Amino acid sequence: MKRISSYQKNSKPIVYLVATPIGNLSEISGRALDILKSVDVIACEDTRNSGILLKHFGIDKKLIAYHNFNEEESTRGIISLLEEEKSIALITDAGYPLLSDPGFELVHKCRELGYPVSTISGPNAGLNALVASGMNTTHFYFYGFLSSKPSAARKELEDLKSFKDTIIFYEAPHRIEKTIELMYEVLGDRNVTLARELTKIHEEYICGTLSELKELHDLKGEMVVIVEGNNEKEETSMDDVMKEIEELVKVNVKAKDACGIVAKKYDLSKNELYALYLKK
Repeated sequence: MKRISSYQKNSKPIVYLVATPIGNLSEISGRALDILKSVDVIACEDTRNSGILLKHFGIDKKLIAYHNFNEEESTRGIISLLEEEKSIALITDAGYPLLSDPGFELVHKCRELGYPVSTISGPNAGLNALVASGMNTTHFYFYGFLSSKPSAARKELEDLKSFKDTIIFYEAPHRIEKTIELMYEVLGDRNVTLARELTKIHEEYICGTLSELKELHDLKGEMVVIVEGNNEKEETSMDDVMKEIEELVKVNVKAKDACGIVAKKYDLSKNELYALYLKK
């Protein structure tokens, strides 16, 4: 077991996972700006995009690339910097590192070696879309991007088909039409909310069913797709219902009370169940 404090005064070495704006630059927090100004090095998904963001806020720091194609090599480089007592901020093009973005290898290695890692809170497209979607937020499942290969994406959706909870997907504009079509084919005609251009001037929520969204074309911007969970009731045979009643009776629950318990579970009539039970 390891206990690693992230909040020692002037702590070095340390890695900060800094969430960056998903559209509206004013959503960056004061704490995020303070951290980005204070660290020795900023690791980023795309040095060009991050350079524009940092220039906007007057931040001039050494940038190194950390993306999906060099994650293993860059992790070794960042660990070397930590060994030199450097502080590092990891950012992506938008939102949180590690959520459908690179960063896992670095955090995993830091935890393995005992280096502190701290998250600096900020915007998240999935949560923004979810809470404004009108979908059930009691429980939800973040999936992110489906595979770019149609056969693999179909398999992923098949695996998700029975999930009861709301599901959050990300999608790019050039793939959204095919993805909605595939969701309709695999998941059936569920309720869905498509959120695009979040926090920007053209922010839009499109609420309807998958069959309705199939008719939309030429949508622009990064997409979040909030899909209703599987709300189909599983059919239960009367034989199974009777078995449940009998199991309760075996543990000394009165037959009438057992019928009431099982009737409530399956939204059935207690009196009708009791009558059927007496006929057995």
